[in-house]
Amino acid sequence: MAEPAALSDAAWPAPPCWSAEAAPMLRLFHHQLYEYGRGVRALFLMTVSPQELALALAKLKARDISHFVQELGAAKANLFFGRPAFVAVAQALVTRPLNTLTAEEDFMLGTLLGYDGEQQCRRFLARAGRGADAELPLAAE
Repeated sequence: MAEPAALSDAAWPAPPCWSAEAAPMLRLFHHQLYEYGRGVRALFLMTVSPQELALALAKLKARDISHFVQELGAAKANLFFGRPAFVAVAQALVTRPLNTLTAEEDFMLGTLLGYDGEQQCRRFLARAGRGADAELPLAAE
């Protein structure tokens, strides 16, 4: 009887176009593609190098998945991808560096990305100066 195949990194060698540096990002990227396909989340954000970006864009284009790139300089870029409506709204919001978004824009983007709703509310209140985080009870309290 045949033995079951091992599911280690050695069992799945990286294609020749992958570098050792790109492999961890690509594992995460493939997991995100799985989540996208299963409808777990509708929008994803990854900060990637130019080499990683080229590999990811090829896969997104081959699967006809909506996306856009926010250049961060020569060494990094933010890659947004997911359902077309979510990507379109994110692209409308992300017109400058993420750390310069208003409290409202940051809240909307975090919500679109599927971040924890309560944490997004707390972050919004703190960034907008509209409430002290210590005054709010945690969900478990």
